[in-house]
Amino acid sequence: MQPIYVGLVADPAMPTKIARRISDLDPPGGEGRDAWDIEVVSEPFTIGCEDVDTAMGRLGDEAHQHEWNLVVGLTELPLRDDDGRYLLIRVDPKQRRAVLSLPALGGLRVHARTRRAVRTLVGGMADPSSRDEHSVRLPRISGRWRLLLGMVLANRPWLLVPGLKSALVAALATGAVATINSTVWVLAGSLSWWRLLVATIASVALVVGWIVIDGELWDHPDDNSSEARDRSRLYNTSTLLTLTTGVLICYIALYVVNLVWALFVLDPAVMSGSMHASLGYGDLFVLTWFVASAATVGGGLGTGLESDDAIRAAAYSKREEERRSQLARERT
Repeated sequence: MQPIYVGLVADPAMPTKIARRISDLDPPGGEGRDAWDIEVVSEPFTIGCEDVDTAMGRLGDEAHQHEWNLVVGLTELPLRDDDGRYLLIRVDPKQRRAVLSLPALGGLRVHARTRRAVRTLVGGMADPSSRDEHSVRLPRISGRWRLLLGMVLANRPWLLVPGLKSALVAALATGAVATINSTVWVLAGSLSWWRLLVATIASVALVVGWIVIDGELWDHPDDNSSEARDRSRLYNTSTLLTLTTGVLICYIALYVVNLVWALFVLDPAVMSGSMHASLGYGDLFVLTWFVASAATVGGGLGTGLESDDAIRAAAYSKREEERRSQLARERT
């Protein structure tokens, strides 16, 4: 029985990893079906466009070059149709090519969902009776939030922590000194809970703003079209959410370390005598809260960022620039 030669064309990095993990797909139905011979190619086929027709055309070129029977593209970029609606899938059974936008899966259980989607796409295109081109669109409102969540999780904000290690070390040093400063005790004790909350929000916002400015992560529209402006808004929103999540992870880690330090070195009885007030161990939690906010600002703004791929990976526009550079080097 002649196998069906299937090409999986995937954007570099995470889409390529996913494609390689699902390259062992078998046709649904088991025996009696033509076997699938799957080849994975890492290629930024969506460079410089969100136009799904352009992406489909590039997939067709790849299929012709590699002599595949059918091809599926996996991209980490959002794709639009002619009406500006974001897409999950576009499939053309007649030409035997399809494209899947991974962020549109929502960011949760991406490997399992991609495996099911690709098996369905390949099985449908391998069926000679399937001839109608069709798309799966995302809902205008809920689909946009789903896409945004997928983009943020694809950025893996927890990987920002190594990229912020110099700022985190500076913040830890600042917090360690501030914790044993009696003036800081007085300030922390004089602040209400809502002022402490405002200090937390302000400190995180300042560090996020500094990262965006220092890393030049803000995306600007290529032209004045509504599509370009909407794309920039989507990219910038995902960047801000990714950075905010990463900085919050650092903030919580800073709080925990400073709390352990405060519980180890401070005695509430000594603090009470210094401040002429009755204090307990519960007041150390408030002190650590204030110190974490102050140290976040001092550490984050007082030191440069690491030259780390995780910082630039927080922005979709920067990853697209890197894909363009990579493709240009390979072609050269």
